[in-house]
Amino acid sequence: MVGIDDVAAAAGVSTATVSRALRGLPRVSPATRSRILATAKELGYVPSSAASRLASGKTRTVGVLAPYVDRWFFGKAIAGVDHELHARGYNLSLFNLGGRSAPRERLFSRAMVHKQIDALLLLCMYLHPEEIEDLHAIEMPLVVVGGPVVGIATVGIDDYRAARAITEHLIHLGHRHIALLHGSDDLELNFSVPKIRVEGFHDAVHAAGLELDPDAGLFGNFTVASGVEAMRRFMRLPEPRPTAMVCASDEMALGVLFEARRQGLRVPEDFSVVGIDGHEMGAAAGLTTVWQDPMAQARRGTQMLLAELSGEDGAVRSEVAEQRLIVRETTAPPPTF
Repeated sequence: MVGIDDVAAAAGVSTATVSRALRGLPRVSPATRSRILATAKELGYVPSSAASRLASGKTRTVGVLAPYVDRWFFGKAIAGVDHELHARGYNLSLFNLGGRSAPRERLFSRAMVHKQIDALLLLCMYLHPEEIEDLHAIEMPLVVVGGPVVGIATVGIDDYRAARAITEHLIHLGHRHIALLHGSDDLELNFSVPKIRVEGFHDAVHAAGLELDPDAGLFGNFTVASGVEAMRRFMRLPEPRPTAMVCASDEMALGVLFEARRQGLRVPEDFSVVGIDGHEMGAAAGLTTVWQDPMAQARRGTQMLLAELSGEDGAVRSEVAEQRLIVRETTAPPPTF
């Protein structure tokens, strides 16, 4: 395999001169550069990508920091980053924080990314104060996709508006007793998104002059299984039970739908169900939801990072992503008795 030393010997110059000529750096005469390029081509020399990265100080790699890799939003977002990077000749390095256990498997730190990546995209997550401090100390472009992290530009939907819109849809249909399936009740797992969506629900209920029923506040963990379990708890509530349920994610709403039908409730004749996210399975199940596109959000965040790396100052900035209410078959006016 032809190396840089072979090119240098054949061209009658030093290896340092060959390196400068191939990288387009100054202090190499046009005649010498032409001779080196012709020699390299004749010998079939291919520069080492690792050597090029070492010389430039750039890895041509963007990191993605994720709390999960097996959840719908995160999987879609990672695919969006990979699609954008692949088209631009960049690599993806995934840093999986291993879910949300207490204590968590490992903390994020500067040491995790030192000299490994050129930029970092974070997927919405809770970060410990020391992790946020490390992030702010990193001298590289940063962007968050999904729920906000303090002091870092974010690309994502308006979660407050999403939750308020889906709740107001039920209120406009005539529902006056509405249950809420929260995203999490574990303070250690404190994503920003669940809290924001709860605020949107509460404000919509209060603005309509309705009362919140503390017994109708259920909890899940953004999975179908937790939706199933929440619906079982819901069925144990005393009559009259709420006539509708706002779920903080489509996956939990799907679990609610499955269990409601298993329990003999007709949806939407007896009970209305809504979600947030735009999951493909939600479309198949006819779920009314607020749609979003995590792949597009991640691609946009990645585009910002690459633009910043290319020298475009201010390319990384907060943007509100597209979202829209999609009314399907799981909502109707409440039953009349």
